[in-house]
Amino acid sequence: MTPAFMVRRAKERGLDMIGITDHNSTLQCAEIKRIGEREGLFVLCGAEVTTQEEVHCLAFMEDLEKLALFQDYLTRHLPPIKNNSDLFGYQLVVNEQEEVIEEAPYLLISALSQSIDQVEQEVHRLGGLFIPAHIEKQKDSLFSQLGFVPPDLRVDALEISYRTSITHFLEQHKKLHKYRFISSSDAHYPNDLGTRQTLFRMEALTFEEVRKALHGIEGRSVEIAT
Repeated sequence: MTPAFMVRRAKERGLDMIGITDHNSTLQCAEIKRIGEREGLFVLCGAEVTTQEEVHCLAFMEDLEKLALFQDYLTRHLPPIKNNSDLFGYQLVVNEQEEVIEEAPYLLISALSQSIDQVEQEVHRLGGLFIPAHIEKQKDSLFSQLGFVPPDLRVDALEISYRTSITHFLEQHKKLHKYRFISSSDAHYPNDLGTRQTLFRMEALTFEEVRKALHGIEGRSVEIAT
């Protein structure tokens, strides 16, 4: 799952856009974005944040400057628990040639010392997009940890996992019809990339167009591919 490989595999799968969301880290995003721009692939940069309640949430930023500010926020609130590479593997940042340029010292799967409300507020303060991840899963999700979607939580969309049918899900949760949904491959292994897709109807591959699609503005829209 190196930067060059992910861009190449996304192109092979016919994708126009991918999202990069390592756990509690944005450090690999810049290199993947650089390669993607060269190869004609739009890369949404962000992180999959674990909140204090152990809810996983996707956070995307518009540019590298905002991404750096968000990385500072993640670093400040990640518990200083040293990573044990024998147990959890190496946490490496690599370049296009697969050379190691950095190693994250603290365990990235830890929960931040920030509530879901605080994370959402920081993401939106930086002009980003906030999407609770795989909300129906039985662990690390809004449903498993909180039991519901807080009505005052400002979400740009909700994500359901690739294992779930959106039609079946909304039949069971009719009160959630007002939200827009995305789904993705949540790829942790090479062959998973692109196996679940969301269709974005928009005029250009830009962050602002993605925002408009997620909110149904000016005819833009999103739909989970079936």
